[in-house]
Amino acid sequence: MISRRLSTIAAVVVLGAATGAAQTEQLTPVPQMSTPPPLVHPQGATAPPMVVTLQDALQRAQVNDPTYQQAVTDAAVAHADAAVARAALLPEVSNTTQYLGNQANGVNPNGRFVSMDGVNMYREWGQAHQEFSPDTLTHSALTSARATEAVARARMEIAQRGLVVTATRTYYALVIAQRKYAAAQDAAQQALRFLQITQQAQQLGQVARADVIKAEIQYRQEEQAFREATLAMDNARLGLAVIVFPDLNENFTVVDDLTGVPTLPPFMDVQALAGKENPDLRAATEALRAASADIRTAQYAFYPRLVVDAVYGIEANQFALHGRIAAQPEMGILPNLGYFVTASLNVPIWDWGSRRAKLIQADVKRKQAQVTLSFTQRQLASNLYVKYNEAIAARGAATDLQQVADLAAESLRLTVLRYQAGESTAQEVVDAQNTLVQARGAAVDAQSRYRVALADLQTMTGPF
Repeated sequence: MISRRLSTIAAVVVLGAATGAAQTEQLTPVPQMSTPPPLVHPQGATAPPMVVTLQDALQRAQVNDPTYQQAVTDAAVAHADAAVARAALLPEVSNTTQYLGNQANGVNPNGRFVSMDGVNMYREWGQAHQEFSPDTLTHSALTSARATEAVARARMEIAQRGLVVTATRTYYALVIAQRKYAAAQDAAQQALRFLQITQQAQQLGQVARADVIKAEIQYRQEEQAFREATLAMDNARLGLAVIVFPDLNENFTVVDDLTGVPTLPPFMDVQALAGKENPDLRAATEALRAASADIRTAQYAFYPRLVVDAVYGIEANQFALHGRIAAQPEMGILPNLGYFVTASLNVPIWDWGSRRAKLIQADVKRKQAQVTLSFTQRQLASNLYVKYNEAIAARGAATDLQQVADLAAESLRLTVLRYQAGESTAQEVVDAQNTLVQARGAAVDAQSRYRVALADLQTMTGPF
């Protein structure tokens, strides 16, 4: 960018030198600082703007982000599945009320359906059902369901931490855009002041017209950079509004806290947190536990199952605790309330290999879960070094580049004073202005990079 500007300035200077000998120098009128053209914005409320902090943005993003909400839904469904698996281990109790009407058969009191002992029959049953199997006794299905729930919760945490990185990057993109907007505005004003200085010096015959040309080129370029900074700030505001608001509301301001840089803990502390709080490792571990439980469930399918059904209630010709049996009225009034128990032993013999196939499937899934866990452990160790080193580099860059920006501002001030004293050239002033603009932009980029690097590191460790 600088080389292109220097080439343009050199061409203008050569052209001015070639024609200046034969023409009288013309004084350029002093331009005024222009404002950026109005941009199109969504129509919103006219109330005072809402102040949004980084924590506010993170909380609002969790409510409005569909990916995170899908992870929350999956975790809730997995929790319900675990409750269903737990309920399957306990006796099932139900109640049934029935009236059974049987067509009469002449003088036969039993009716035409021989399974009934009368024309009218009433049934009021309290039923209990319990299944006994190795799977029931060892709780393998419940273990698998709870492990699956833990995996879903870990993935929800992964989505939440990933959303933190996205929201942090978008939040500070707006903060940076605002700072660059202010820096571009200041650079344009400085370029305008320098142009005015050169024009005044030209009127006094102290400098050549080439200096005015250099200054005006610099001013026009900084003015265009100011317009681009305005557009970038507007785009960054829209990007953050999509994340934190459900209605694309632009009526808000953000808090610029880039100067309050958080500290980076020692690597040993970060490593210990990653070992305990990493959701990817937790998800892989729980997935292996669920796969191991599924192996046991598939193995238990080869064992016999005992099913017990107990019924307590009435099944009589009258809906009462005592009554006459229609088929044997001579026995008088008898109690109707009673119970009966059915016990069934189911022994699997042949199923054309379906149980064996399910066992093979479970074993393959367990092996895959083992490979995934091993890879996750290696990847966690590698990423921890990479992201921690990135945070160190970003922290150093933020400190150094801020010092560079301060030095560039001082250099520009001194260069302008030297130019006014006739000890430096216009080219040196232009170079100092460009250096300041680049230094300020690099400084705010480095500060944002450090913030995002910390958020990225915390995806593996949790907050620290």
